[in-house]
Amino acid sequence: MDMIRISRALLSVSDKDGLVDFARTLAGHGVELLSTGGTARALRDAGLTVTDVADHTGFPEMMDGRVKTLHPKVHGGLLALRDDAGHQASAAEHGIPPIDLVVVNLYPFQATVARGADRPEVIENIDIGGPSMVRSAAKNHAFVACVTNPVDYAALAEEMAASGALSLATRRRLAAKAFAATAAYDAAIASWFAFADQGAMFPDLLPLALTRAGEPLRYGENPHQAAAVYRPQAGGGGVASASLAQGKPLSYNNLNDADGAFDLIAEFRDAAPTIAIIKHANPCGVATAATLADAYAAAKACDPVSAFGGIIAANRAIDEATAAAILELFTEVVIAPDASPEARALFARKPNVRLLLSPLPDPARPGLTLRSIGGGVLVQSRDNRLHDGLTVVTARQPTDSERADMDFAWKVAKHVKSNAIVYASGGATAGIGAGQMSRVDSARIAAWKARDAAEANGWATPRTIGSAVASDAFFPFADGLEAAAAAGATAVIQPGGSMRDAEVIAAADRLGLTMAFTGIRHFRH
Repeated sequence: MDMIRISRALLSVSDKDGLVDFARTLAGHGVELLSTGGTARALRDAGLTVTDVADHTGFPEMMDGRVKTLHPKVHGGLLALRDDAGHQASAAEHGIPPIDLVVVNLYPFQATVARGADRPEVIENIDIGGPSMVRSAAKNHAFVACVTNPVDYAALAEEMAASGALSLATRRRLAAKAFAATAAYDAAIASWFAFADQGAMFPDLLPLALTRAGEPLRYGENPHQAAAVYRPQAGGGGVASASLAQGKPLSYNNLNDADGAFDLIAEFRDAAPTIAIIKHANPCGVATAATLADAYAAAKACDPVSAFGGIIAANRAIDEATAAAILELFTEVVIAPDASPEARALFARKPNVRLLLSPLPDPARPGLTLRSIGGGVLVQSRDNRLHDGLTVVTARQPTDSERADMDFAWKVAKHVKSNAIVYASGGATAGIGAGQMSRVDSARIAAWKARDAAEANGWATPRTIGSAVASDAFFPFADGLEAAAAAGATAVIQPGGSMRDAEVIAAADRLGLTMAFTGIRHFRH
């Protein structure tokens, strides 16, 4: 049947937002209202006539409310096929009237977990009757409507305005949302049991429920690809939950690059003012300075050509001077914890610049990362360690300034696509080589970029002279180290662990370099 007139509705909700107004709409169409507990009280307090489910079933609520809607008079009224004579005969024999509409949202399990409730309270917030009613109503959507989200109340009230009926198309749409809601709810419970309660990192079944954030994107990585952003229902922070303070909606590539920028700048969460400039998910300049504006100038100087059209991340609120400097060059996205009113006013003059605001995460936070592959998903723990301490393996020890540059270069290299080479000097990147099949090529490209930067900025020599160089993985041969030394590096930081470590250490000693091993590599593909 296409149009089904709503004669009887069962309302039992945790989130009572908009409930009374919607119930009044139903009552205005002569709909009998059934309800339970707090929902019934809220409706009665609003002056509405309500029948308790206990009176409807002839069976009282029991066991602290754990058992109240699990009854044939409820589920029979939801599941009976209106066009099946046998179903109707059974309903008549047992005195089961039909229920045409269910309005249910579930116990706040995720919110209970999020506020740190103890285990017994978490368990009590696992809803049983609610999902059962939702599934019964949604299964029988040919005759029953099921509402699980208050955002649907207004549209349903409008549709019912003419005749108090809902269409099959609406009931199908609601059923799809209902099954998605119960699936997400069960996924949240299963995740809590697996990860929080049982401490499993990789359970046999990995429950995953994501909610689309806003409308689908204009397109994906390329214009012929469709795309959307999804995030956990409870919110996971980061770029997917950042506030767009100004500018047009972000594209797939904007979001991907902004995520890389956000992760990198988090490494400097507690550092002096720091700016990172990202292009195609790779940093093209990172710098720390006394002011954010100075940090931006130093970061841009590393590769002023690539900085055009890039993503800029800051580790603190953008001020007016920094905003003014940023706006001198075309920029796609700026992401920071905040921006001053003066900075926002400047950005507002450039409506195409997207300003994203979000607190910086802890780079050491735990979690899992997921990446799709053909026919499956790769899942791993976050790369949330920097190193386990430095072991100097050369005859020469690093100076304090070399050690500072090594630390800076290592933090940046962690976020450069492999094979990664990063030169740093004085709290700024001097040259970055990313994503090459050969590590020696990455070293040469980074040096070449540094020479170009020196020419563009009018420097007498490239900033690789006297720099520290970081390699995300070990040098398999001495040639990569020799290329770094030829570029002027005096200090090296790398994981170590190669079969030829002795050869590489000997080359470093011969070249007068100081070199430290971290014991941890940071491949990034």
